Formats: sequence, structure tokens, C-alpha cells
Amino acid sequence: MRAMCSLVLKAVAVIVLVTSVSVQASEMDARIKSSAKKSYVFKTYLKGDDIKIESNDGVVALTGTVAEESHKSLAQDTVAGLPGVKSVDNRLEVKGERPAENSDTWVSMKVKGALLFHRNVSASQTDVSVTDGFVTLRGEAISQAQKELTTEYAKDVEGVKDVKNEMTVAKASKKSGETMGEKIDDASITAQVKMALLSHRSTSPLNTTVTTTEGVVTLGGKAKNAAEKDLVTKLVTDINGVKSVVNNMSIEPTVPSNN
Repeated sequence: MRAMCSLVLKAVAVIVLVTSVSVQASEMDARIKSSAKKSYVFKTYLKGDDIKIESNDGVVALTGTVAEESHKSLAQDTVAGLPGVKSVDNRLEVKGERPAENSDTWVSMKVKGALLFHRNVSASQTDVSVTDGFVTLRGEAISQAQKELTTEYAKDVEGVKDVKNEMTVAKASKKSGETMGEKIDDASITAQVKMALLSHRSTSPLNTTVTTTEGVVTLGGKAKNAAEKDLVTKLVTDINGVKSVVNNMSIEPTVPSNN
């Protein structure tokens, strides 16, 4: 009789444990979906896209359509950085026809993307046109420094041959488009950093690891030289939501020439 009671108690304990684990997993999946939808990236850059998020014990599937190829990566990087996410199955499809690589349309999208995540330039106030790889910038900058920085960022985009900046400088000082007190979640910051490094040809996102904690970005990986390491720090510091940057990248040793 005692043996039977013991078996029953063990069975009940197992059922309770399994049920508890199942409930915790369900709650975590709900938090993942909610956090993704409330993230700065989804509310700001992906708000016009039709993205469906399903999570099963931390394994997330993204389905639906997005306007640009870059939005697929942006969505994936954001979700992958959320607490509890184990992996992301990205099944998002791009609406419409994709521009040919290195075409003027492709270069224009790259330039706009490079400006999008930096807080000291204004993508919304900058018009970009491209003819045979030559970029012309128009619009209004709040200062000469912003105008020059916009040129610098545009020149560092793959496929750009040269940049002509015809932007006017505002006579009266204007406030930046970003609200200074705006809180941007860590997952969105990490995703923006990765996309920004991908947009600039002078940096290598494949050799750079990015983690963010309370707005402090820590970089790891390898830089080709000290100049690239410094450039990565500069670019990341100018990303929306970044409070400070800790650059732990190592510099690749120079291979001696055989000549």
C-alpha cells in the first residue's frame, strides 16, 4: 500500500513539475512576442512591415513580409537579442522586386540605411539621389558639422564613387529629431549597431561581436588595424540609444611581406 502511495505521489510531483515548466515556457514565449513588438526597432523602422512572431520555448519563427532586404536582418537581430530567445527562424519575405547589387537604387538604399541609425545626422531630412554610383545629397542640415558628417558617412558606403553634398545649413538652430530622454531597449541598440557596421565598408560586422547592457555597448572580435578599431568606436558611439562604448577588439597582427 505504501509503495502504491509513493508511486502516486511521484507521479503527481512529475505532473506538477511538467505543468509548471510548461506554464513558465508559455509565459516566456508571451514575453518574447510582447518585447519584440514593443522594441524601438519594431516601432520605429519596421512599423510598416507585416511581421508575425511565434515563439515556442524560446525558438522564434518570423513570418510575413517586409519592404526591404535590410529589414529582414534588422528584425532577426532585434529578436535574437531579447532575453529567453534560443534561436530565430527567419522566414520573412521581401515585397516587390529586389534592386540589383551595386545598381543606383541599391546604392541609394545603402546610403539611406547608413544614415538611418546615427543620431548626429538626419536621414529624414536628407534626400539621396544616385547616378552611376555618384551620390548627391540634398535637404537641410542643422549645422555645418552635421552636413560634413553626412558626407563622411555617405562616402563610406559600398558602391559609392563620390559624394556631392548640396544640403543647406539651417540659419536657426534646430533640435535633433531624437528625444534626448528616450529610452531605447538593448536588443534594438545591438541590432542598430550590427546594421550600421554592415552599412559602412570600412568596418567588418563579421569580425565584430556586439553586446549591450543598459545602453553600454561592448565590442569584441578583431580589427584590421588601430584605425579600423577607432572608426568602429566612433560609428557605434553615434548610434541611437548608445550611452557609451567599450571596445575590446583585438588588432590583427601584421603579416610580414616576403619581398
